[in-house]
Amino acid sequence: MSQTRPPDSPLADIHSTREALKSGETRADEVLARAAAVSRSAACRHVYMPASLDSMEQLKAAPAGLARPLESIPVSVKDLFDVAGQTTAAGSTVLAHAPAATADCLAVARLRAAGAVLAGRTNMVEFAFSGVGTNPHYGTPVNPADTGVERIPGGSSSGAAVSVATGAAMVGLGSDTGGSIRIPAALCGIVGFKSTARLVPTTGALPLSTSLDTVCALTHSVRDAVTVHEVLAARTVQLAGKPLSSCRLAVARTLMQDGMDSTVTQAFERALQVLRQAGAQIEYIALDEIGDLAAINSTGGLSAAESYAWHRQLIAEHEADYDPRVARRILRGASMGAADYIDLLAARRQWTDRMQTRLDGVDAVLSPTVPIVAPSIASVLHDDDEFFRVNGLLLRNTSVVNMLDGCAISLPCHTPGQLPVGLMLWHAALRDDTLLDLALQVESALTQSL
Repeated sequence: MSQTRPPDSPLADIHSTREALKSGETRADEVLARAAAVSRSAACRHVYMPASLDSMEQLKAAPAGLARPLESIPVSVKDLFDVAGQTTAAGSTVLAHAPAATADCLAVARLRAAGAVLAGRTNMVEFAFSGVGTNPHYGTPVNPADTGVERIPGGSSSGAAVSVATGAAMVGLGSDTGGSIRIPAALCGIVGFKSTARLVPTTGALPLSTSLDTVCALTHSVRDAVTVHEVLAARTVQLAGKPLSSCRLAVARTLMQDGMDSTVTQAFERALQVLRQAGAQIEYIALDEIGDLAAINSTGGLSAAESYAWHRQLIAEHEADYDPRVARRILRGASMGAADYIDLLAARRQWTDRMQTRLDGVDAVLSPTVPIVAPSIASVLHDDDEFFRVNGLLLRNTSVVNMLDGCAISLPCHTPGQLPVGLMLWHAALRDDTLLDLALQVESALTQSL
């Protein structure tokens, strides 16, 4: 019988850890040693790529002082980002023997400059092309939320989510092209913030879709998400402290609530009720524009076209070495002509303009991050039909925000004893600060209601 795991230790997040360090309750070397111990445990099976952990010399002594925002905080790095001296394999055997990176990617460099200690490089879906989280080459990180059934972690930032959920890291650096941060956040019961893509440079990250890729992170709390985003984006988030009683929130009727399982339905409806009781004004809107996306993406979508452009030589020579499910999606881009691609870009711009007009006047839209709880790994491992059915469900809601060039955050909204469920707050481009400000209030209301 499945059993959900109890909450993690009180030192699982950045801010409580820094308070403990300042007070002398704990030492930096103890924090880092604990993270290292968890990363080596059975709980993190298949989280870290072979031979990818940073030198353990980093864990022998605490850095001096706490002036930097991530001083002594263990951070994991998705295998999509260059780390100096390491090969960026992107969860694939195809690139396993590529030359090591000569420099850190910009996101990693900013984390290091903020004082973070790299706890390790995390496993991922091959080339980031799935929301399920499976990897046939290096194994699938097991979702730690259930002690009785091995469940999918969500992807593509699978190992990043598990590293945070288990305490092997306090921050999981990842990417979000169609939901790759928010999906595993929802399924593993943590926080995943997808910023407006342009705010964080992708320099030094292996691309999936240059139009949609977003560099972002998984954390234990919204407050931590704010801190990490400020580091990654090299900007200060402006928080107004707007109360929920002054907020106008929308719930999208079209598509986003279709096919919810009973656990997600219960958790989502409860979350809406909590927010109403806190004074938020919630209204249901059709957002029929969401229904137009299937036709807009009928030729394969931006991810297929842009990933094929990057992979076409590599996949022509090594297709047999790819995960067949990933190769299948990349190769959809081979049939898209230049005119089709230009039409797709134009359709996206027009659709985004219409969506932004519809969202004027609301502080955020509320949706289930994903409509189902994490299914078992066994159910999707060898059944292609079930895999692609689950993958479509997991990506359906989150990918709307990527097409919108928007920002979104997934917050845990389940109650103790339930499998994790995510509540997604989202809006159009460059509404990040308003969204994070709101997310702090929503997180507080949900926590107090438990």
